[in-house]
Parts: sequence; structure tokens; C-alpha cells
Amino acid sequence: MTLNGRIETFPKELKLLIAAFIVVLSVGFYTGLLFVSETSANSPHGIEEQYLGNEDDLDAKIMKFKKNEKQMLTLVHGHILSMSIIFFLTGLVLITTRLNLKLKLFLLIEPFVSIILTFGGVFLLWKGMLWIKYVVMFSGLLMTLSYTLAVLIILKQLLKSSVKLR
Repeated sequence: MTLNGRIETFPKELKLLIAAFIVVLSVGFYTGLLFVSETSANSPHGIEEQYLGNEDDLDAKIMKFKKNEKQMLTLVHGHILSMSIIFFLTGLVLITTRLNLKLKLFLLIEPFVSIILTFGGVFLLWKGMLWIKYVVMFSGLLMTLSYTLAVLIILKQLLKSSVKLR
């Protein structure tokens, strides 16, 4: 069964449903990134401070405390499960787009690697492996870029032909 380019043959109603889903999913995804920006300042030091606290910094504007094990397990567990579902559903739609096979495979698999590197890295950072904050930052950035590219490809191909309902 060939799925490459199949999205172009979907009925208009299905295209509209997928587009609405992708847009709303993206609002949630990018809102999460705003939260990350607020809590970590999108910097390696901010990432470290978010999970290990800053109690030793007397000049800190906002006091942060080291997360406990229950908080870390909840965070890692919740993010790995929810983001796996996000990327699985996005991937199901992406499979139907007309796209170079190597790029498509990269966009399908890379987010799952980044999920493990990002949230596994956050846990290892919390355990004291401080250098991994750079891996967390890079994998989070790559995950975001992959998601953004996949969404743009999906929306472009969904909207290729006008979406008009009878």
C-alpha cells in the first residue's frame, strides 16, 4: 500500500478535521514551549536551575528549589507518554504526505529519539550529570524544529487544494 501523497486524495471533510487537529495541537505544543522559556530562560544554566534549584544564589530574583524524586518521575513520565502520543499522531498524518523518503523517515523517528534524550537527560541532570544540560537543550531544539517542519509540510499539503464543504 502506497501512502506517499495520499493526503491529497482525502475528502475535504477529513482534510479540515486534520488541519483543525494540527492547529490546536500546535497551540498546545508551542504554549508548552512558552512555559519552558518562562521557567528556564531557554539557557543551559536555566535548565539546570529549574531542576536543581538555586537556593545558593542569594541574588536570585525567583527562588527555586531542587525537585524531589516524585516530582521528577511525574514530570519525566508525563512528558514521555504525552509527547509520544503527539508525535505518533502527527507521524500518522505525515506518512500520507508527498515527501522525500529520507526526510520523511527523519521527521517520523527523530522526535522519539529527542523525547528520550530530552527527558532522560533532564532526569540525569537531576541525578547530577551536569553536562547533559547541553544535550537536553540541543535535543529539545531539534524536537521543536522537527515538529515545526512536519506541521508546515502537513498544513501546506492539506491546504494545497481549497477546503470547501458543500
